Amino acid sequence: MQWRAWLLCCAALPAHAGAQDAAALVNPFHDPFVPVTSAMAGCPVPEAPRYTAQQVRDLNHERTQHGASCYLSGRCRLANSYLYDAEIVPRVQQYIRQDGRFDDTSVWVLGQRRIVTLMGCVPSAAQARLLEQAVGLVDDVMGVVNLLYVPGAGAAQAPYPVAPPR
Repeated sequence: MQWRAWLLCCAALPAHAGAQDAAALVNPFHDPFVPVTSAMAGCPVPEAPRYTAQQVRDLNHERTQHGASCYLSGRCRLANSYLYDAEIVPRVQQYIRQDGRFDDTSVWVLGQRRIVTLMGCVPSAAQARLLEQAVGLVDDVMGVVNLLYVPGAGAAQAPYPVAPPR
């Protein structure tokens, strides 16, 4: 009788593991993701980085390789380019807030491997380009991904994953 219970248990393990893999892990790599401004009401809130357990396993090697290649090539002083992000994002946040030109926006910033991703809403495409250029000037920023959205300017939806409503 005990062996039947054991077989039943073993048969259920793959289904349980699969369900666990399907569940999204929110920001398991601890990539800095912060709100910077919040002046535009109704701006779609970006979703924090989410990965399944399988994606985390797959990305671990890639992130280690990409992170270390920066140092090995001589482009980074730190041993892994992801180590810069915790320092870069607060400086980007401070720069945008103190600049004054972006007070009428709603912007979130994500840092990954010295690349800053801008998400949120701006009043015009010109301001989105200006914000992208400004963030590119922050020390240690290697690149800027501009996913800023001008509500009502033809795009049907935000160009980034949107957080589920609370």
